[in-house]
Amino acid sequence: MSVKLPLPTVVEVPSIKRRGPCSCVLWLVCGAFLIAVFGIYGISVGWAISKGSLTPPEDSDDDSSDDSNSDEDGDSSPETWLLLPRDSLSTAPSQRNYLGRHTSRYHTFYLLSGFLAVCLAGFVLSGAAINITDEIGVSEILIGVVILSIATTLPEKFISVTSGHRGHAGILVATTTGSNVFLLSLCMGIIMINAPGELDHGNVTVAELAVLWCSTLAFALTIWFNVRFPRWIGGLMLGGYIVFLVLEFLLIHRIPDST
Repeated sequence: MSVKLPLPTVVEVPSIKRRGPCSCVLWLVCGAFLIAVFGIYGISVGWAISKGSLTPPEDSDDDSSDDSNSDEDGDSSPETWLLLPRDSLSTAPSQRNYLGRHTSRYHTFYLLSGFLAVCLAGFVLSGAAINITDEIGVSEILIGVVILSIATTLPEKFISVTSGHRGHAGILVATTTGSNVFLLSLCMGIIMINAPGELDHGNVTVAELAVLWCSTLAFALTIWFNVRFPRWIGGLMLGGYIVFLVLEFLLIHRIPDST
């Protein structure tokens, strides 16, 4: 009586394409360099504030000192006014009195609460965007460039618009520049360290990269040569962004017909 033994099954293991050691080392070095650049940027900002080149908002520690300071702002001497920047001269003392009604701990608490809310909102938005791309079949790059880029930066845009409306154009410039430095240095450095040599460019096209560099160049030239932001430059940038969104849907990442 012969017994038939089962033949061993052959399991095909998919081959994993790995980058060479030189490529991985290069990614790690570049990622560490970008993180170091962000660290130097943060240290330089703190050093500039400590030296007086950048002036942080001044808040008192208790409510009683706030009341006394608000009464003394109107009678400040000319020597004190000479120490203030020109932007603060146009808004003092009424806006400084308005900002000094609460303590530093109060504003710090609201700052941390807002930061946590933004982090939670980013987690929810990323999960919702992934589900939408899976159900509709839309490109992930399209969702990221159009929807997530607007939704995740709404707090920043709200601060920029409000500050610009109140005449504080410096805050508008600082939020835009700081967010770009944060994304292109710290975030990119962390990504390059966590995924050395394995990051895929996805569906990012040359046209999108060209829009990125051209908009950055236009922003830099506007800040460098025009301090007061002429309206025609703002209208041109806004119109260019609308045209870019239309081209994203119609040409660059055209949504295929379901029929």
